[in-house]
Amino acid sequence: MLNKLSDTIYYLSNQDDRERPTLGLVCGDRYSLIIHAKDFLLEIEKLNVPQVKYVVITHAHWDHFLGMNEFDATVIVNSQTNEMIKEWQSLSYDDSSLQKYVTTDQMSAMCVKIIQTEMPNRDCFKLKSPDVLFENTLTIDLGNKVCILECIKSTHTDDSTIIYIPDEKVVFLGDCAYGTTTNSLFHYKQSLLLPMIKEIQKYDAEMFLLGHESICDSNEMDIYWEELTTASQVVKSSLENAIASFKEENKRDPNDNELFFIKAFVNDHIIQSQ
Repeated sequence: MLNKLSDTIYYLSNQDDRERPTLGLVCGDRYSLIIHAKDFLLEIEKLNVPQVKYVVITHAHWDHFLGMNEFDATVIVNSQTNEMIKEWQSLSYDDSSLQKYVTTDQMSAMCVKIIQTEMPNRDCFKLKSPDVLFENTLTIDLGNKVCILECIKSTHTDDSTIIYIPDEKVVFLGDCAYGTTTNSLFHYKQSLLLPMIKEIQKYDAEMFLLGHESICDSNEMDIYWEELTTASQVVKSSLENAIASFKEENKRDPNDNELFFIKAFVNDHIIQSQ
């Protein structure tokens, strides 16, 4: 069921068991815009909202773009995301091909399982091309409802798109505030953390919708940023040294979140040194 954030913004909460991110709907007087894809359609049909004219894909991870064929709407991505989607357009999606991609590490077993469940008829499936590409920023007017799209480098991907709705003071962050996994190690890209936070905080926002957490207010986001930055500041080398440095600087043990982040930044040092 859709959650109503305001008279013009709705969202469908994430479902981690299906690797489905939070889905967003922004309505103007003339048109509506969707952030992410697929299952939203049935729910939107229950609402009396303007025509869905735009779909925004926030980044090129399969759980965010594989459903875009379902929409009779203008699909928008940044140019970096488009280059990554091209790789998926060259793939075949029959069972034999999917299993081969798992064997060659082109897809995860989880990805294949969900594709097989969500897309039963896919022997001839081809991922369509996005309709609109943008480089840095793009402003869309839905009819007395402006959406500002911006491409930023994030701790999750280099091709993250965030969407800001000024009159609502709402930002859709996609997955940009998360870490990522490289060589089986989960990590946050430490060098991109502070620039990313600066890019996001320049917007006057009170509510933040994240790809897999649903919704946070400004106080919750401030706590999240503070825990991330505090953890990052103490990581220079090993986990043991980072924890000792944290205790010395903060006169306390790290909480569970901070310890998780410290380990992720240590992993980033390991990855960068490889």
